[in-house]
Amino acid sequence: MINVIGLGYIGLPTALILAANGTKIIGTDYNESLIGTLNAGKTTFDETGIEKLYKEAVDSGIQFSNKYAEADMYIITVPTPYEKENKKINPSFILSAVESILKICKKDTIMVIESTVSPGTIDKFVRPLITEQGFEIGTDIHLVHAPERILPGNMIHELKYNSRTIGADSTEIGEKVKAIYQTFCEAEIVVTDIRTAEMTKVVENTFRDINIAFANELTKICRSDDMDVHEIIKIANMHPRVNILNPGPGVGGHCISVDPWFLVGDYPGLTNIILTAREINDSMPEFVLERIHTIMKEHNMKDFSRVGLYGLTYKQDVDDIRESPTLQLLENMEKHLAPALKVYDPMINKKIVESQYLSFDEFLNEIDFMVVMVSHSHLKQHIDKLNGKLILDTQNIISGANTL
Repeated sequence: MINVIGLGYIGLPTALILAANGTKIIGTDYNESLIGTLNAGKTTFDETGIEKLYKEAVDSGIQFSNKYAEADMYIITVPTPYEKENKKINPSFILSAVESILKICKKDTIMVIESTVSPGTIDKFVRPLITEQGFEIGTDIHLVHAPERILPGNMIHELKYNSRTIGADSTEIGEKVKAIYQTFCEAEIVVTDIRTAEMTKVVENTFRDINIAFANELTKICRSDDMDVHEIIKIANMHPRVNILNPGPGVGGHCISVDPWFLVGDYPGLTNIILTAREINDSMPEFVLERIHTIMKEHNMKDFSRVGLYGLTYKQDVDDIRESPTLQLLENMEKHLAPALKVYDPMINKKIVESQYLSFDEFLNEIDFMVVMVSHSHLKQHIDKLNGKLILDTQNIISGANTL
């Protein structure tokens, strides 16, 4: 039996797909409301295919509980925030989960940490905790790191078809864990050591962050000299070895916007490009604000109350708002003591910020100037409703609109 600890965006799909493919699973989370929802027959967030997977998992006997269970294997998928002051990982959620497991686990337990961590986190924090509790690593507890590699909006497909990395102290344990993941993962699964597994996951997201930063810096360069960045990128990408990404209003989510900071915090002085990329991407919400001001001046607009932001989530067609560029933009406005802009997002069905609307038509009636922060499919289906509106399109999806 496997006990999956943490039933958020990563843990729940992982628990469901394991159960649906024949593994006995108990999913554990301290959030009583979340467990109540799952036990009532409902999922806790919108995701393509998750309702079907949930039904298959329930039919296969998955259980949901607030309590840790005695199991052969534990998969830890709790959050790993970073300390904004020093850019270092905060491992407290992982350590709390490990401590709780140690209270009830039996000998020869495999403990798999899926949560993304900075390189060396397991050596610095997890191993000492286990040995301090009187357990022998390699005999009583087998440590494994199997970082997740899934993207909100396409989780189920990516769980099945993305390659995986299994970092373990011994090849034998690594192969055992690999066999479990092969019950649902059809892609290549590599077995390596723990530190390599830690580093590869962080490096993957850092690589993407750096490439996004190049596109965003190029946007600023082109804006300063009145050039069309999208036309330039389109032409440059015709070269067979060039693939510049699309610029945007910032970088959100709990991976690309967070993982590079782990390297910056752990390797100060050695992460110059990484740090610069993070600073560029973090600066984009402020850059959007500057564009809003410029366009308002050009059109003699003085009333912020008639400006609206379309999109609260960090990417299109998901309901995940973690590290959202829109939230960063609103936070910047608050720092400047500026009034909150009106906000609408079709993926969010409850109010989470000031001046948020739950009806698109009501939102449009109250604004003259709309800033497209997220390219939800909903907007593409309702572009005809935008006639007469002033538009700043940070996603370059509306023909003729102002762009970054």
